[in-house]
Amino acid sequence: MKISAFAAIRPNENDAALVAAVPYDVVDTAEAKALASGNPKSFLHVSRPEIDLPEGTGCSSPEAYAQARKALDSMVDSGVLIKDAEPAFYAYRQIMGEHSQTGIVATFDTKDYLSGILKQHEKTRKDKEDDRTRHIETLQAHTGPAFLTYRDDSSIDAIVNEACQAAPIYDFTADDGIQHTVWRIAYASEPVAEKLVELFAGIPTAYIADGHHRSAAASRYAMANNFEGESRYFLAVAFPAGQLKILAYNRLVSDLNGLSDYEFMTKVSENFTIGQKGDRNCRMYFRGKWIDLSWSIPEGSDVVSALDVSYLQDKLLSPVLGVKDPRTDSRISFMGGIRGDAALAAKVDSGENEVAFAMESVTVEEMMSIADAGAIMPPKSTWFEPKLRSGLFVHSVLS
Repeated sequence: MKISAFAAIRPNENDAALVAAVPYDVVDTAEAKALASGNPKSFLHVSRPEIDLPEGTGCSSPEAYAQARKALDSMVDSGVLIKDAEPAFYAYRQIMGEHSQTGIVATFDTKDYLSGILKQHEKTRKDKEDDRTRHIETLQAHTGPAFLTYRDDSSIDAIVNEACQAAPIYDFTADDGIQHTVWRIAYASEPVAEKLVELFAGIPTAYIADGHHRSAAASRYAMANNFEGESRYFLAVAFPAGQLKILAYNRLVSDLNGLSDYEFMTKVSENFTIGQKGDRNCRMYFRGKWIDLSWSIPEGSDVVSALDVSYLQDKLLSPVLGVKDPRTDSRISFMGGIRGDAALAAKVDSGENEVAFAMESVTVEEMMSIADAGAIMPPKSTWFEPKLRSGLFVHSVLS
């Protein structure tokens, strides 16, 4: 696997906490506008530019892309963002409660993505790829990092741990209580950087944990530019798999597909044991209470069909509730496990949905095994937390 140091465009040391923002795809326009309110330095002005345009302007409109470029240029011109004189590698640590993860910030080769060295576990949607590709083209930069993982390597860990003994470049705690700390590992010309490149060259495979559309769009942009110069590489943070935490991705369905309560519960009982825990479990919120559902995975199941989300889809959501394609059916929605049971229940108690399902988490090893098998997980199977903040690093695609 090929990694490269890059000349980062990043916040000056005094403004990092103000610039750093949640990823563009975890908030809608209203939420982004509220988060950026009163903070002209928030990177949401770049990643969700419609918040600064007339109400109703689409996030994928030509006006939005132009506004994103204007906001990025303004942050650079004003000195809120600065560009490093030399390419470098960085370490980025996030601490959420008792959980800590430290990744390497670098640029990765789109040819490794296209050849399958960087493995996927989700399908991408063309409209979202188009959006991210247009964003790169207009801004001439990758503004949000992909989230990668690789199987632990003690030699790489040693380099990162050594770098983290120095004074950090950034160290702040965001409003959500997550601490973000960044160190420079080494400039590209230093022996440590050369060693890091050598060690990653010995890693056969990495996995896209989050950022499938960013990775796909970066590869499309690279191909369109004949892989020349910096267009060949895309921004990512790579974490050792042993440090990662996956939370559940929960499901909500808006109606019972014409069934009465009795008919619905009768059909649920055909493939699930109700009110008991077993080998595999999820919890259903229905009519004001949480109900345990359990089952056993049928013998001979492959790595995908053995997933809890697959069993729920195949045995309940599709045949009982009529949700044939969870990617396109407007009757199903999803909620990251970070939101908790109360948020799921509230979506049902409000009448917006009829039933909710709180899933068990997929493991990192399951995700990697599925990717290794060349298989695709059901949509919305993994919710990685904490999320990478946007704005701490921007990669210019200009040579």
